[in-house]
Amino acid sequence: MADVEASVRDRINGDRDCAEHALAQLDLRRKITLLIGEWKAAGGSDVLPDVHDRVRLRLVKTIGKAERAAPRR
Repeated sequence: MADVEASVRDRINGDRDCAEHALAQLDLRRKITLLIGEWKAAGGSDVLPDVHDRVRLRLVKTIGKAERAAPRR
């Protein structure tokens, strides 16, 4: 989905028609919404991660690797 969003942004920034790509993006969002609805109907109650959580977790992992790689004094 990130690729489709980037494609839409590139087309908009290049002042080109993005209708087809934007419709594909909306279709993907509809599918994700349906999947989440099915998951919740099946008893899914966990909090789903969002983009901010993924970035934060990536930073924590990166910082942890840097600390382990640094020599201790």
